[in-house]
Amino acid sequence: MSAVPAQSIPAPARTPGRPRWLRPAPEAVRRAKPRLAYAIIAVAGVAAIVVAQLLLSIAVTQGAYEVDKYQIAQAKLDRQQQQLREDLDRVQSPQYLAANAEALGMVPNANPVFLRLSDGAVTGDPAAAGAGTEATAPLVPNALIDGVPLVTEHPTGETPTQGKTPGAAGNAGEAIPARAPAPPPVDGSLPTPATH
Repeated sequence: MSAVPAQSIPAPARTPGRPRWLRPAPEAVRRAKPRLAYAIIAVAGVAAIVVAQLLLSIAVTQGAYEVDKYQIAQAKLDRQQQQLREDLDRVQSPQYLAANAEALGMVPNANPVFLRLSDGAVTGDPAAAGAGTEATAPLVPNALIDGVPLVTEHPTGETPTQGKTPGAAGNAGEAIPARAPAPPPVDGSLPTPATH
């Protein structure tokens, strides 16, 4: 770019404007001292906020402790439910049911007989079942029911049969506990309750 000499640019002309009026500065206003009441209100407000935060924190902490206590109780109940479920599975096993049936005097029959309902025919060779047959021993032993008492055993470990072998051929009737209810008398029909 070429430089333009300073003499060729005319200076801007001043436009005559309104004259400025000068006036004296206002006197400084003295600030009033803060009143004591405002200070007390501010301090009380801050103290109230701090106390409210502390109370809220205590309430939240107390709620967390209660939730933790309930979670511990829930875990304890879950373990107890699992243990009871395992006990129920143990006493529902076929081996435990068979052992209880034999302790009550029932013996399995290796010679089953069937009754056909359509014509009343009996299929098979009926024979009395006796104790000590091969079918009385469990084919698959269950180690989970080793310490579980049978129905006929008392908590002290004694049996009500006074040491006699339950399910034996000669004393099958003695293996039944003394508290067994007597069967209802059969008069040719099934016993039914009187409803009227």
